[in-house]
Amino acid sequence: MFLTSWLSHSGLMARGCPPLQNKRVSGQCRDTPKLGPVTENAQQQPTAPSTELPTQYAPADVEGPLYERWVERGYFAADAKSDKPAYTIVIPPPNVTGSLHLGHAFQHTLMDALTRRKRMQGFESLWLPGMDHAGIATQNKVEQQLAEEGKSRHDLGREEFVERVWQWKEEYGGKILGQMRRLGDGVDWDRERFTMDEGLSKAVQTIFKKLFDDELIYRAERIINWCPRCLTAISDIEVEYQEDDGELVSIKYGEGDETLVVATTRAETMLGDTAVAVHPDDERYKHLVGKRIKLPLTDRTIPVVADTHVDPEFGTGAVKVTPAHDPNDFAIGQRHGLESITVMNERAVITVHGPFEGLDRFEARSTIVAALRSQGRIVAEKRPYVHSVGHCSRCQTTIEPRLSMQWWVKVAPLAQAAGDAVRDGRVAIHPADMSKRYFDWVDNMHDWCISRQLWWGHRIPVWYGPEGQVVCVGPDEEPPGTEAEGWKQDPDVLDTWFSSGLWPFSTLGWPEQTPDLEKFYPTDVLLTGHDIIFFWVARMMMFGLYAMDGEVPFRTIALTGLVRDQFGKKMSKSSGTAVDPLDWMNQYGSDAVRFTLARGANPGTDVPIGEDWVQASRNFANKIWNATRFALMNGATVEGPLPDPAEMSATDRWILSRLDKTVAEVDAFYDDFQFAKLSDALYHYAWDEVFDWYVELSKTTFQAGGRGAEVSRRVLGEVLDVTLRLLHPVVPFVTDTLWTTLTGGESVVIADWPADSGFRDDAAEREIETLQSVITEVRRFRADQGLQPGQRVPARLTLDGTALAPHEAAIRQLLRLQPEGDAFAATATLPVSGATVALDLSGTIDVAAERKRLAKDLAAAEKEKVQATAKLGNEAFLAKAPDDVVDKIRTRLAKADEDIARIQTQLDRLPQA
Repeated sequence: MFLTSWLSHSGLMARGCPPLQNKRVSGQCRDTPKLGPVTENAQQQPTAPSTELPTQYAPADVEGPLYERWVERGYFAADAKSDKPAYTIVIPPPNVTGSLHLGHAFQHTLMDALTRRKRMQGFESLWLPGMDHAGIATQNKVEQQLAEEGKSRHDLGREEFVERVWQWKEEYGGKILGQMRRLGDGVDWDRERFTMDEGLSKAVQTIFKKLFDDELIYRAERIINWCPRCLTAISDIEVEYQEDDGELVSIKYGEGDETLVVATTRAETMLGDTAVAVHPDDERYKHLVGKRIKLPLTDRTIPVVADTHVDPEFGTGAVKVTPAHDPNDFAIGQRHGLESITVMNERAVITVHGPFEGLDRFEARSTIVAALRSQGRIVAEKRPYVHSVGHCSRCQTTIEPRLSMQWWVKVAPLAQAAGDAVRDGRVAIHPADMSKRYFDWVDNMHDWCISRQLWWGHRIPVWYGPEGQVVCVGPDEEPPGTEAEGWKQDPDVLDTWFSSGLWPFSTLGWPEQTPDLEKFYPTDVLLTGHDIIFFWVARMMMFGLYAMDGEVPFRTIALTGLVRDQFGKKMSKSSGTAVDPLDWMNQYGSDAVRFTLARGANPGTDVPIGEDWVQASRNFANKIWNATRFALMNGATVEGPLPDPAEMSATDRWILSRLDKTVAEVDAFYDDFQFAKLSDALYHYAWDEVFDWYVELSKTTFQAGGRGAEVSRRVLGEVLDVTLRLLHPVVPFVTDTLWTTLTGGESVVIADWPADSGFRDDAAEREIETLQSVITEVRRFRADQGLQPGQRVPARLTLDGTALAPHEAAIRQLLRLQPEGDAFAATATLPVSGATVALDLSGTIDVAAERKRLAKDLAAAEKEKVQATAKLGNEAFLAKAPDDVVDKIRTRLAKADEDIARIQTQLDRLPQA
């Protein structure tokens, strides 16, 4: 009941506006006068706003109901029939198994800021949400459930298992979507998509058929990343490399004079060796090239081949060649026509050579090394041997390179088009220096393995007939025959990246020519982490250009860094540095988390974040709240146009001039994706200039009353109105709460974005800068003398002939300076910026004691300087001392110099005891 009452009186509920359902609405109930020259497009309400706000801002009470109100009123729903210019961002689809982590919160904050600003600028702004079916991860989740029941997917069969996955998806999947609401994501929920929904499935089948017919999809036996636990091929991005303790053994191949020594970390694969390779220019082995040597532990001989892939400087300059279990060896085998012998099954169990058959690969490794050692074939052993080993990102099983029959995309022509789109300027990469990484990838891309040995995913639409026929079936075509007639569909499904590569256009209705596709494609910005530029960005570029007749999928690729802990290290659960952003949102509010993330977002650069930074952002939100509350209590208003500048004080003109410069600065930073800089600019303008200076200076004006107070109340209302609108895209909740209370408007979400009107007053800015310097200097002096901030001191101000004369009342109020009185005796005089401030400290400090204290501090600083100078002048010391030690001494010397200058100034300003 209390919350409903507060929402009503604080402006969160519309005043005088009827309920609106699922449609775009104006930010005002009816036409009202425009504001003045600064922001003439600002939204206004005739309804008098409430001047009351709770004494403290409670995000937990506000954010949930406020977000639901935004959604119910259709603020985020985009209209394909609108004549407004379109602005589109499709969300990088999170996994259906996932939950919100700081990386999501980071990128979502930036995308939300972009789309909220564009909506306020008058664009038909679409931020389209959705989820990826996450083939391996989701299948693993359901298989784990089955394992708890003592079953496997094979007990259910394919159809029943897939139905079980759909049930899991409906019950448990999409947790992250609710968390996105908690963050404040302004997405169009009516357009939510899923990579396995009917429309996207049709898009997948359509493009597969098109690629197949254009001979850009083929089936071949190649080396792939194989997970013996998940029993499927996996993509490069699903391989995590870790430094593992292994072993490096050197093995002697051959007999007598015809021997070679090879080193390997995977001794078990020697059972599948079909050659030893050396460099063609290596004189040590030229006599062996073309000969056959004995392969230990087997009854086979293998040839010695010459191949330029071999580095003669590395190890012995000879390498074992196992074409079926290593991608480089496979390439050598192709060049030399070598046989490929598979020695392991899909579970990484040895399948050849009697003594080792049936052993797991790791058991076989130690057993084979023991057998070689007994024959005197082990030349050297190194344990532990730390080296980089690929692991399945889903289950952490060690990856096994494996020769396998798979489906592939011929990427050469597609990659060429993806590279050309960036080279000719149709797509811009931001920051520009990331373009090299993009070109390094697309210009050297290998054919893409798209088949996965899973049951959950888009099944490959290819049927095999009884006579060896291979038929690819499109979405509107019937299979060529039944199983009873000997026809079988390929059992594999497509790589998840295949469907997510269609995301920018499949989500808008392709292959149908829908109004959404016509209005919102191509999308404007793809904002994503630089870590998936190779795997997702390049695939979307290839598919978008191919499917959409050369039209790019997005005009700008804005690459972000990754979120790190406060020390710049990768967050991880094992090290205890992983953070659940929901914990921080619950404690500090979503705005605080968003502002912290945005303030660290320099393009392409990793983002360190710590809890103390979120606390600081929470303090900023509270500062905005308290300052607006003060303004409302003192009559700040947005009613009517701005007064004529001739009626304004220099303080009023200064803050309006600074406001307009901030508007222009923030716009420039947005257009350059400089989120950290725009957030910092807004922080310092709002906190330092509006709250710490203008609000404080206005107190004197309000107390004086009259026309000057009326003018300043209107200026303060204008400044807060525009500042809240500028802040809204990054901190949406507190700004909407305050803006509706201040203006009586329906919601800042649909208010106009502030315009740079060109209002500038450099003279007023110089005047207030002078005022600030006086106040800052005297405050510093007071602090140096140990005076309490609220302690009043008699003072004489000499301001005549300076621009400070009109500000005497404000100076006295801010500095706690009393009138001088009859017994005034100036004990300290400060000449500042052409003015003189004389203070009578006789009743506030013991001058003699203060001089004694400062003299002691001065002696200590001078002693420190002598010691540091002596060390830096000692050549012998400098020759031996580490650089960091010398740097510390230089820092000590600089600090001593600063202390001496500061203390001496304080002594000079004190009267003689």
